[in-house]
Amino acid sequence: MINQILFISSAYLIGSLSFGIIISKFLNLKDPRTIGSKNPGATNVLRMGNKVAAILTLLGDISKATIVVSIAILMDLNELEIMLISLAVLLGHMYPIYYRFKGGKGVATAFGILLAVNWVLALIVICIWIVTFSIWRYSSLAAICASLSVPILSYILNEQFFILIMNLIIATLIIFRHHSNIKNLIAGKEPSFKN
Repeated sequence: MINQILFISSAYLIGSLSFGIIISKFLNLKDPRTIGSKNPGATNVLRMGNKVAAILTLLGDISKATIVVSIAILMDLNELEIMLISLAVLLGHMYPIYYRFKGGKGVATAFGILLAVNWVLALIVICIWIVTFSIWRYSSLAAICASLSVPILSYILNEQFFILIMNLIIATLIIFRHHSNIKNLIAGKEPSFKN
């Protein structure tokens, strides 16, 4: 029991590492929390005009989740433990202890979790994101549509109970974190990549 608590705590602390902030500082760029959407995710880093920083941010936020969850799977932990560890790393990203609990929206980190748990599901979800983004050019809309598809696809793919519940919680958290984007989309004020 103590080992599981330590693992979950470590997952949260690793999830709390914000690569948007770390990479921007390392490359002497502006803090992404001070511009645009003020979100330290890859999309907002890209808006600063630095593609390398955005790619490194994306890879970092994906990898931290994939590595943590993959280790949990390799250790042959049960589904409930994997669910708790996965949610801990995601919540760390969204509410990081190092940055006064103000973090990203969790899209890349959630993808990293899916990649570790079920790479087929992860690939389908990223295809949904790409298609949605290609048509409407809104990163937030693509994230929302992709997130909504996760629990549905999990059910179709006959995921086991705790993994299905985990994916439902992940989708709910991401959509909640996009509440301001949803309001902006409805009002026609959401920034896009059309230009």
